[in-house]
Amino acid sequence: MFADQYIIKNQVKALLSQAPDESTGIIVVIPCLREPAIQETLESLSKCTLPGCAVEVIVLINHSETAEEETKSFNLKTKEELDDWISRKEQKGISFFAVGPVELRKKWAGAGLARKKGMDEAVLRFNTIARKEGIIVSLDADTLVEPNYLVEVAAHFKINKSHVGATIAFRHQTGKLEQEHRRGIELYEQYLAYYKRALDFAGYPHSMFTVGSAFAVTAQAYVKRGGMNRRQAGEDFYFLQNLVQIGEVGEIPTTTVHPSARLSDRVPFGTGPVLQKWMAGEEDLTQTYNFDAFVDLKAFFDRTADFYLANKAGFEKIADELSEPVAAFLVQDDFFKDIAELNANCASAGVFKKRFFQKFNAFRILKYLNFVHAAFYSKAGLEEQCAKLNRLFGH
Repeated sequence: MFADQYIIKNQVKALLSQAPDESTGIIVVIPCLREPAIQETLESLSKCTLPGCAVEVIVLINHSETAEEETKSFNLKTKEELDDWISRKEQKGISFFAVGPVELRKKWAGAGLARKKGMDEAVLRFNTIARKEGIIVSLDADTLVEPNYLVEVAAHFKINKSHVGATIAFRHQTGKLEQEHRRGIELYEQYLAYYKRALDFAGYPHSMFTVGSAFAVTAQAYVKRGGMNRRQAGEDFYFLQNLVQIGEVGEIPTTTVHPSARLSDRVPFGTGPVLQKWMAGEEDLTQTYNFDAFVDLKAFFDRTADFYLANKAGFEKIADELSEPVAAFLVQDDFFKDIAELNANCASAGVFKKRFFQKFNAFRILKYLNFVHAAFYSKAGLEEQCAKLNRLFGH
């Protein structure tokens, strides 16, 4: 089967004893740690129009082996409540499973390992029925979906058979928020949209939203990519940015998931911590990366082809013709080393260009932005930077 080697290498053990339906085409994976509203998420899934395949929903209840007794008790109660909900929710075409509570090793306990265990189970189940094109969907336990969620996910991969994954449109829940909290999430969503469009403007070919509750991947691509990482935060960002290196990751704009906009200190970065800092006056979401840094980046990316077959002198000549911030970063980050490696291993300009963005990827772009804002630029007003982007890149 397609995932045999992955399963052996990662020592994946089945969490569910019930065999999957032969027609299973979508498995939704939901990590769950001390989540009071998980049933609302499941209710929204149960109201979805079903696609032309069987659907499974796996809730992986988890906590660290060193978690407090209160957390362990909460998770045990969640398991009991979900088992009861599932027993009363027999529905043709969609099956719900509550797994756990699973204890995670202290060293790795967190969102990444929990998501990985759930997704590995999905791969194991798709492998059992030889369904390499099966779709693994990542969702969070505080997130609501729209009635067309499952059919739109299925339709995307049916139409775009070459896609290895897809991100799904999202809009945070704001209905019950106080004014300042709502303002914070609106600014954060505006920033995310600005950042993605600014990368599009700059010419980066793999710009995307990386939200853990809003993406899907084929089982075969998940295995080829090496599975989900065990990062305690940002696992979605790292997974998706590495996924684009093996194939195209599309966008599904025709349905929207609605994550919670709650405050949280569970992870060091992401929506929850950003909002918590905003509410505490420790982070100003009205300020963002200066658009001029993206203008400089575009000028650099426009010269990508010129670096093909460039020696050290040629590299330095091109760098000197770029803006001072970009040139300084290329020197500081020793990017010529990567250019030399690319030129030694790329037989054509086309291959070089494709692999160029494997080197100057989303991680390096973020490193560049932080470098130039420490040495050359100041962060600037979000509204003003969005206006600059719109003037040059349309609305």
